Amino acid sequence: MAGPVVPVVAVRGEAVREVPPELARFVVTVVARDKDRQATLRRLAERAEQTRAVIDGYGAAVERRESGSLQVFPERKRSGEKVAAYRGSVTTTVTIADFDVLGELMLRLADQDQTEVGGPWWELRPDSQAHREVRRAAIDDAISVARDYAAALGARITALVEVADAGLRPAGMQPMFARAAADAGMAGGGGPTIDLDPQVQTVHAAIEARFTISEPTALTQVD
Repeated sequence: MAGPVVPVVAVRGEAVREVPPELARFVVTVVARDKDRQATLRRLAERAEQTRAVIDGYGAAVERRESGSLQVFPERKRSGEKVAAYRGSVTTTVTIADFDVLGELMLRLADQDQTEVGGPWWELRPDSQAHREVRRAAIDDAISVARDYAAALGARITALVEVADAGLRPAGMQPMFARAAADAGMAGGGGPTIDLDPQVQTVHAAIEARFTISEPTALTQVD
């Protein structure tokens, strides 16, 4: 014989928080081009090493320096296989946690010969405390919603049946994009400076939960 049916309320809990970013990433690309292949490779290696030296000069302010892509290819004339020149590029991704030096570093790199700088892209660390805080807030929201529904039915929540993560997604991570080509050059001495305002990150969490509730009294009330 089946037992009595226990009433259940199913709810969704959500939370959104806006928090400052913890990291900034940008890319720097050096290029070289010459009719002679060896000259192209030599210039490319020299410029890549200069870029590395500038980045490493900022010490602990740089969390990571990662080589992205290396490309070297011949530029052929419109017809046939005759090579007009050789072109190469090296791209490096830089991760910065000290935003005070971010603008300065990007401008210094952009001042290098045949160099492009793109970014920054703001983000949180994967293990950021903000993720944990917003998940807890989503659970609190689910409990609050369940209590409201139960109260409207003249009942109270009695136990948790199930909780499931409905997804956690950081939003608002569109890059604040700055791009500079070093070909234009910068004046000697005290070069230009730029302040980059960190872009606020929006963190969202959602859960689905089911709670048992006591027998609703609102359903038995007579008008």
